[in-house]
Amino acid sequence: MNSLNKILVLSSAIPKSSRLISTTSSRLNADDGWLSKLLVRKIEPTKESHSRMLSDKEIVYALHTHNIRPDSVDKYLQNYKTSVAFVESRKADLGSELVGSWTVSVGDMDQALHLWRYVGGFEKIDKAKILFRENSDYRALEKERGNFVRSRHLQYLLAFSFWPSGDPRPAKNIYEIRSYSLKPGTMIEWGNNWARGLTYRRSQNEAFAGYFSQIGRLYNVHHIWCYKDLQARRETRESTWRNPGWDECVAYTVPLIREMHCRILEPTDFSPTQ
Repeated sequence: MNSLNKILVLSSAIPKSSRLISTTSSRLNADDGWLSKLLVRKIEPTKESHSRMLSDKEIVYALHTHNIRPDSVDKYLQNYKTSVAFVESRKADLGSELVGSWTVSVGDMDQALHLWRYVGGFEKIDKAKILFRENSDYRALEKERGNFVRSRHLQYLLAFSFWPSGDPRPAKNIYEIRSYSLKPGTMIEWGNNWARGLTYRRSQNEAFAGYFSQIGRLYNVHHIWCYKDLQARRETRESTWRNPGWDECVAYTVPLIREMHCRILEPTDFSPTQ
């Protein structure tokens, strides 16, 4: 049984009395319409970890977030481009590849995000950390990079099995990363609803990839969308609201969120996806 079927089986086991009432206007009544949007479905206990139910493969992603000194952006990007070339030259040993590299154009300014894929999971990450630590050239690059950044953050993520896998897009696009902090214990519910909700977001091929955190800030989710420009983003999002059922996905997932924010991203010249 694949991970999506596991999610749906878990959902079907939830007592009807604890399920949300549909929020589509034709099925609401005046008494329970507003209240149904505030409820969260009850999740039954399970003997499988959320990670195994939501993600299929032994692939771990590393999301590096770097806050750059405003006067050092160009130097920073050149340094990181050299680092990427170093990793690519040792791809067979490291088992890692760059999925995307972006700078923020709307949101947290002077910030860069780099998303790496490790085929082989944490075993490959452990080996890569040893190689980086023992290689003097790479250590020199990291030391130099320290002069250009104000702070850094690293998360290890798994990919939702029902999202696209982040395959490279041809130029030229903008990306939006929508990051959510969920209430503890609600990850299965989130996946259950988005497995359905994503079917309403396929018309423009805007879904790029979706991830949830394993190490770092926990109960974090990142959805990455791809658009031609901000106007295309606006038109695509507005058209989605005209799809019957999208309102239900939003109403079911909003109560699961503690905090959310979005950033508009532009690919660097060395990003595999443009």
